[in-house]
Amino acid sequence: MLLVIDVGNTHTAIGTFSDKDLVADWRLATDRYRTADEWGQLILNLLQLEGMRREEISGAAIACVVPPLEGVLERMSRRYFKLEPVFVNRGIDSGITVIYDPPKDVGADRIANTVAAIEKYGCPAIIIDFGTATTFDAVSERGEYIGGVICPGIGISATALFEKAARLPRIDIVKPEKVVGGNTVGSMQSGLYYGYLEQVRGITKRMKEEISGESSIKVILTGGLARVFAPEMGEEAIHDPSLTLEGLRLIYERNRG
Repeated sequence: MLLVIDVGNTHTAIGTFSDKDLVADWRLATDRYRTADEWGQLILNLLQLEGMRREEISGAAIACVVPPLEGVLERMSRRYFKLEPVFVNRGIDSGITVIYDPPKDVGADRIANTVAAIEKYGCPAIIIDFGTATTFDAVSERGEYIGGVICPGIGISATALFEKAARLPRIDIVKPEKVVGGNTVGSMQSGLYYGYLEQVRGITKRMKEEISGESSIKVILTGGLARVFAPEMGEEAIHDPSLTLEGLRLIYERNRG
């Protein structure tokens, strides 16, 4: 069984695969101060809840955009699972050509997303990952990673509004019933949701024109808040919450000895 870990700035996704099947997955807050032993005990507890034993874990693949945690997770994997984990972006063969300056600046999660999107949906494609930052990744007709867009995530925007405007409250990010808000909370929710939605739609439209000039290009949404916006992105948009974990599995299989 394969253990996969996708460490983002705000959340960490953990999953286990049996062959090609994702049999369990969890979403946790990313704690930059969690030790290797804490990570190990946490993952063992999660496995136990699903009736899995540590001895069943035969491999590990990790994407991490928080550099201080890479060594911590490497020690955890060695100590608790007796495994050398595969880290995306450590000279790993992802199977894709990265046209970026420099290539190593592309986040590990974005590489994993691209690998999975090509395998599952083909190309050209646009991958939108709603995380701490919202990233847009462009894949050419030849399966090349050709660049993308990085925007502040909607969570960052909501927090900034609350922290910088003394009279505005902290709010949940949900789709309001109408655009015109009848109170402060409704007005804020409308501005955040519909403002962000139109930003995503607009960037996607422009990227489509630059990549191929075709409207048939595949659009794949993933990340924590993708579920909030996916229904508004049109029938051609695909919501795939496990895209990054699938990419980690594919990269592991390509690089295992």
